[in-house]
Amino acid sequence: MKAIVIEEYGSADQLVERDLPTPEIKDDQVLVELYATSINPIDWKMRAGYLAQMLDYEFPIILGWDAAGIVKEVGSAVKNYQVGDRVFSRPETNPRGTYAEYIAIDENLLAPLPKGVSFEEAASVPLVGQTAWTALVELAKIKAGDKVLIHAGAGGVGSLAIQIAKHFGAAVASTASEDNEDYLKDLGVDVFIDYKKQDFEKELADYDIVFDTMGGDIQEKSFNVLKEGGILVSITGQPNQALAESKGIRTAYFFLEPDGARLAKLGELMESGAMKPTIGSQFPFSENGLREAHRLSETHHAKGKIVINIKTPSS
Repeated sequence: MKAIVIEEYGSADQLVERDLPTPEIKDDQVLVELYATSINPIDWKMRAGYLAQMLDYEFPIILGWDAAGIVKEVGSAVKNYQVGDRVFSRPETNPRGTYAEYIAIDENLLAPLPKGVSFEEAASVPLVGQTAWTALVELAKIKAGDKVLIHAGAGGVGSLAIQIAKHFGAAVASTASEDNEDYLKDLGVDVFIDYKKQDFEKELADYDIVFDTMGGDIQEKSFNVLKEGGILVSITGQPNQALAESKGIRTAYFFLEPDGARLAKLGELMESGAMKPTIGSQFPFSENGLREAHRLSETHHAKGKIVINIKTPSS
């Protein structure tokens, strides 16, 4: 099968096309023919070697953490899927990721492709959507009437987090550049903060939830917009516990554990129209396509998700 791999850590030029064996599935797995995948910051961070010690993979490494495609083979213990099913997933990716024509995926990490949703749209959701859901629903216990600050609302995680928060009836503030104000308001943002011109710390107060996707000074300043008993959920690093205790604020930090049942809930939101992913850019499944996609992601200015088109549906 065709795959785009890295054989050593380095720049985007390390992404090269190779012909590799099609994966063999275990009893509890299915073989998925991939139609689309998408780019996440973890892709190029891993490619550059930043996560080499944390994620101990062996070369050649197939990167990629989002999958959408059609089931081509099922293991003997698989109960809920059959050949021909349209699915999406955030699969386990050691040793094989989603920059490939085929991938073996554990049944419990699969979800049915939502009706009326394209492979490209579905492929843009698994990692970022489950990250947003875990932060807001499972950890922050979001509810109607909550005031929520979501940093970097124009990005892949932020844009879905806004829609999830609005679905649960929360009032949402979000930070982004001026160019994205209309976009974020279309997603449902109630209070838009232009981070280049406004200091969110001075503009906002008494919030129930802050979803931190930035870290550093932004995370530290976020404590000051939360009310006592509020929660700061971060995906960038463990928040300052001493500061949290002094302010009576709860904190949470997590690394996503994927789950097919959670992904199916996100599929229901897409199917109902309550959540629509934003595809900002699309690239072909080739060395140059993946290299350009990585370079765009590394600018930190990509809107929504960057999708890779692996195969075009015949119908």
